[in-house]
Amino acid sequence: MSAIAQIVQDLSNFNHILNATSMVKEIKTEILIDATPEKVWTILTAFDNYPIWNPFIKSVQGEVKVGSIITARIEPPETKGMTFKPKILTVKTNKELSWLGHLFFAGLFDGEHKFELIDNGNGTTTFRQSEKFNGILVPLFKKQLDNNTKKGFIEMNKKLKELAEQ
Repeated sequence: MSAIAQIVQDLSNFNHILNATSMVKEIKTEILIDATPEKVWTILTAFDNYPIWNPFIKSVQGEVKVGSIITARIEPPETKGMTFKPKILTVKTNKELSWLGHLFFAGLFDGEHKFELIDNGNGTTTFRQSEKFNGILVPLFKKQLDNNTKKGFIEMNKKLKELAEQ
């Protein structure tokens, strides 16, 4: 076996080991908001107002447009905050907004953050916030994601509800 073939084989074996240690983690939260999806969407996409009301995503700069690179600052409870530059993947007015961010580079620690607004047909909205994490560092951050990050989602959901229901 050539040296290159051996390296490819070793990487393949390493990848199987990493996959076995679960490099994927998903967090999901939801809250019922007594407001229309249109009202919730207006608040959610007014990035300039995040510093005023959002306890988790402290700031977002950039356009709400597919393909746009935004700058986001998150501060989960009881942890250091971080700033990253995700790319907006989905913008479905009054329904869904998502972005994909990376820690340093793709494959290390990636997060696809999604906001979903479900119209319940009675003037209320089910707001679902989720994030799917992938990458070789996910197992190292699993406890923090389950605790601090999820708490941040819940706090943001509550504040969004409070604001939308005014």
